[in-house]
Amino acid sequence: MSKKHPIISVTGSSGAGTTTVKKTFDEIFRRENVTAVSIEGDAFHRYDRMAMKAELDARKASGEETFSHFSYEANELDKLQEVFRTYGETGQGSTRHYVHDEEEAERYGAAPGTFTDWEPFRKNSDLLFYEGLHGAVVNDTVDLAALADLKIGVVPVINLEWIQKIHRDKANRGYTTEAVTDTILRRMHAYVHCICPQFSETDINFQRVPVVDTSNPFIARWIPTPDESLVVIRFKNPRGFDFPYLTSMIHDSWMTRANSLVIPGGKMDLAMQLIFTPIIRRLVHESKRA
Repeated sequence: MSKKHPIISVTGSSGAGTTTVKKTFDEIFRRENVTAVSIEGDAFHRYDRMAMKAELDARKASGEETFSHFSYEANELDKLQEVFRTYGETGQGSTRHYVHDEEEAERYGAAPGTFTDWEPFRKNSDLLFYEGLHGAVVNDTVDLAALADLKIGVVPVINLEWIQKIHRDKANRGYTTEAVTDTILRRMHAYVHCICPQFSETDINFQRVPVVDTSNPFIARWIPTPDESLVVIRFKNPRGFDFPYLTSMIHDSWMTRANSLVIPGGKMDLAMQLIFTPIIRRLVHESKRA
């Protein structure tokens, strides 16, 4: 952790909704005149699309069926840790982009399924913002959680997460339901062992819970809307949060435990604005003082 160069890390698996959370943070940064450097977890994959396919085929031929982008060894977590550490110490670092589709290819000037070149961060930023799969990993080789000042987990109940992933990958990436299902099954081992443990390290978790039937996510025709959901917000350390204020500002919200707030799904953006704006102000104020 670094008072002078703070780091915010948003962690969630594919389909969890971390991109939506990033948009809310971007709004806060604009309103508060905060200059943030953003990095994506996909930038730290070890393999581009063709190399990953070859690696998957090789591992499958050797009898390993659980290797995926969720796996530690499929990512350059040591590089990500070095970026976190360097930024915390100097406010500098570098990143790149993984190009997912033709739209991004036109934006970044690289072919889909490849990486752009590494480029240095802009100078004089106020904080670093990470969004991806592995922002709070603690294992035998890296401790990313120790280097981030604010760690946020985005964790819908798993059937909802699958529905969101299936609809996104079919609509945006042209995959079939069967192909997405195969990916979900292959990733399950790493989801349990590499993704879930991070949510014990995060400071605040947002878990969206649908209040409509999602019993069979593989045939669901629609993603449950925010109005068809509740969001459980868990605070690892509730000290310092004004829960009476939050429940008064967020209509129809209530506390279920001393560290857990439940809100209507459509109020998630408002809740994030109320919770994180003062935290960001404090982080930036302390960094300028340091």
